[in-house]
Amino acid sequence: MLMRKALLLYKKGPLSDLPQRSFICGGAGVLQRDRTIMCQLEGKKYSFLLCLGMSITVCLLIYLKTRMPTEQRHPQPPSCRPFSTECRTFLPNMEKGVTWHRRDCQVENYILNSNLQCSNLIRDLHFITRPLSHEEEEYPIAFIVTVHKELELFVRVLRAIYMPQNVYCIHVDAKAPWEYKAAVRRIVSCFENVFLSTRSETVTYAGFSRLQADLNCMKDLTKSKIGWRKVVNLCGQEFPVKSNVELVRYLQSKEWKDRNMTPGVKQPLSKSHRTQLQHQEIIGSHVALKGRGLKKRPPPHNLQIYFGTAYYALMRDFVDFVQESPVARDLLEWSKDTFSPDEHYWVTLNHIKEAPGSYIDGGWKGDIRAIKWRDQEGMTHAGCKGHYVRDICIYGMEDLPWIFDRNSIFANKFESKTSPEALDCLEQWHRSKVLNQTTVPIEPSWILATQHDSRNSSYFSSHA
Repeated sequence: MLMRKALLLYKKGPLSDLPQRSFICGGAGVLQRDRTIMCQLEGKKYSFLLCLGMSITVCLLIYLKTRMPTEQRHPQPPSCRPFSTECRTFLPNMEKGVTWHRRDCQVENYILNSNLQCSNLIRDLHFITRPLSHEEEEYPIAFIVTVHKELELFVRVLRAIYMPQNVYCIHVDAKAPWEYKAAVRRIVSCFENVFLSTRSETVTYAGFSRLQADLNCMKDLTKSKIGWRKVVNLCGQEFPVKSNVELVRYLQSKEWKDRNMTPGVKQPLSKSHRTQLQHQEIIGSHVALKGRGLKKRPPPHNLQIYFGTAYYALMRDFVDFVQESPVARDLLEWSKDTFSPDEHYWVTLNHIKEAPGSYIDGGWKGDIRAIKWRDQEGMTHAGCKGHYVRDICIYGMEDLPWIFDRNSIFANKFESKTSPEALDCLEQWHRSKVLNQTTVPIEPSWILATQHDSRNSSYFSSHA
């Protein structure tokens, strides 16, 4: 009865049409139950009207937004820097009015986020997740990467050389900051075929420790379940020029299929002091002569010492030879007090007839590295367009044509802070080539950059 009465009163209209004394909550004039019911009903009424008004407003805003012409809705400006206009010559489809933008301009900050999920990291940093051809899958390669600084550059180098069928040993300098070590460890933990060297050296420039770092990784790689064919070494400031499939074809070419690649020649007189005088390594600092120039004993087994690069592509049987042969072990021991032993050790062993894959007449053959040395200006190159560090060119944008013409396996060296434009351009050029050569469908996450066409204000991804 009371409820029927309340509903009748509610239907008559708002409170202003009824006697004031009958509906003042807590007042007199009706029973307390009537007052309670009417107050509740009136509150619900106003709540309903408020929600209805808000819903209409939201729907109206959505309607107006969808009715706006497309050309009036401008995209948000990309957060990453655009590629240099000088890169137009090298990047396909970089027409007038079209700019390319990197999709990941905060690589270092992204990595330092300790809460990252591996699946997100692999996707967001654009790692390739499948073999790109049967040819590559059948020829896995081992890589040794020694790093100590420039986290972003290391990630971009690893991303460029990474393929799931290969295997990667990462040697982190023992003197690197712990934050750097932790970040590298976090990245490595996301891949089954990437691991840290079980033993870390405090690497000194031109010291024996640099050679030992490679040997540590070689020992670990021989235990890998991946049946890699050859091993290639590099440092964290290099970048690949050949794609993985090009590298596979190059290492399997007629000249190199059954040979090691260790460019070098008989040690010239100008370099003889490196192995004829005793040196000592000041750990983590430099290498100096011992005393006033103490002479070394002759090399073991009457070996002819050769001089070459510290970089190589070695057959797996040769790696076993390095670890098991008494000649190799004796040469290693003799080399401990030499200057920059990695520049004579590999090439000397590769000139031993009994060594698997030896190349006695190899000379400087082998396109291992594109390097601009200061003392070779006017002979092998027309000068460094970036800047020199220890007489090696840190590449700038204008050095790229020379790098492309050389078509070596890697180009050395780059810095992501001082010459970012050159690295950006080379990286995009390399990834475009990789994706153009693939025989499998391309995943969207493999694409490194977006294109912005200012002529129609639209964004689109491209791997052409």
